[in-house]
Amino acid sequence: MGEPEPAVDRLLAAARRRISILEPAQAVVLRDEAGAVFVDTRPEAQRRAHGTIPGAVVIDRNVLEWRLDPTSPYREVTIPLGRPLVVFCQQGFASSLAVAALVGMGMTDVHDLGGGFDAWRAAGLPTSAAPPPVPPT
Repeated sequence: MGEPEPAVDRLLAAARRRISILEPAQAVVLRDEAGAVFVDTRPEAQRRAHGTIPGAVVIDRNVLEWRLDPTSPYREVTIPLGRPLVVFCQQGFASSLAVAALVGMGMTDVHDLGGGFDAWRAAGLPTSAAPPPVPPT
């Protein structure tokens, strides 16, 4: 008998069974044809180290549900209502769980970027470097 599967792996597998996961090329089509908004949940250190997807809106993972819930007073007003959302992290694990939480809240047009930013970059899609840190004043 093998080792028991870690609880987080079971949670991730269950989440991925109930969400939409897009390959990078599919996400590009959704952006270009339906105006999907890309949401980057990665910490600043990852964005600085690896770059960004041009045009992506940055929302910290710890406040994502409040910022995307259409009924929340803390909703991110720069994201138009009714637009599809493509959420991503660095490798696609945390974003799968985030998208599952959003689906659980009743959001229907929200998708995970399969493989995250790493898959986007590996597909040769455009990235940009993060701006240099702002010196303290």
